[in-house]
Amino acid sequence: MIGNSWDEKLQVIENSAGFKKFLDLINHEYATKTIYPPKNYIFESLKRTPYENVKAVIVGQDPYHGENEAHGLSFSVQKGVKIPPSLKNIFQELEDDLKITPASCGNLSKWADEGVLLLNSVLTVVKDTPASHRNLGWERLTDYIIKVLNEKEQPVVFILWGNFAKAKSVYITNPQHLIITSSHPSPFSARYGFFGSKPFSKTNEFLKKHNIKPIDWNLNKE
Repeated sequence: MIGNSWDEKLQVIENSAGFKKFLDLINHEYATKTIYPPKNYIFESLKRTPYENVKAVIVGQDPYHGENEAHGLSFSVQKGVKIPPSLKNIFQELEDDLKITPASCGNLSKWADEGVLLLNSVLTVVKDTPASHRNLGWERLTDYIIKVLNEKEQPVVFILWGNFAKAKSVYITNPQHLIITSSHPSPFSARYGFFGSKPFSKTNEFLKKHNIKPIDWNLNKE
C-alpha cells in the first residue's frame, strides 16, 4: 500500500478485513464526491518518511478542505497555494525560535524528507467540509502508527499541538521518547501557549543529546 518499510509495520492493519472494507468505503467516497487530498497523495506522509527515517512526528487533524491545498502532509499546502493562517503562525514561531525567515511557500515536503512525519489523524476530507471523514475509520490506522513509533528503538520527538493531537499521547508510553505539547497554532489558540513554546529548538536539542542528526527546519534552502 505504501511501498516502503511502513508496509511491514502496518501489515496487521493492511491485511485486516475491516480495513479493506474501510478502503472500499473511501474509494466510494472518491467516486461519488470531491475528496481531498488527491487519491495518490493519501499516504504521502508515510511515503515521504519511511519508518526508519522518523525522527519527529507532527500530528495534525484532517486535511485542508479547499481546492488544491492538501497533499497528504499535515499543515502543508501545495506549491503556489496561499499559506493558511495556522501555517503562518508555525512559520512565525520558527522564526522566533530559530531565527529562520518564514518561507514564501507552504510546502513542507523538505521537513518530511528530513525525518519529520507530518501525520494527520484523519487522512481524507470532503471538499469544503472540515472533519467530514472523522470517525469513519482512519483513526484506527493513525493510532496504530503512533503505537508502532512508540516501539521504535531510536528516540522520537512527538509534537502535539492542540487537544486533538494531545489525545494521541495516551499511545506514547516509552520513556525514551520526547513529547512536546502546546496549544494549536490556529489564530484562535496560538497566543495561549503555542507562541513561545520553541518546539523546533527543543526537538533538535533532544536529537543532538541522543546523537541523532538534528532537523534542518529551513525551507528556504534548495
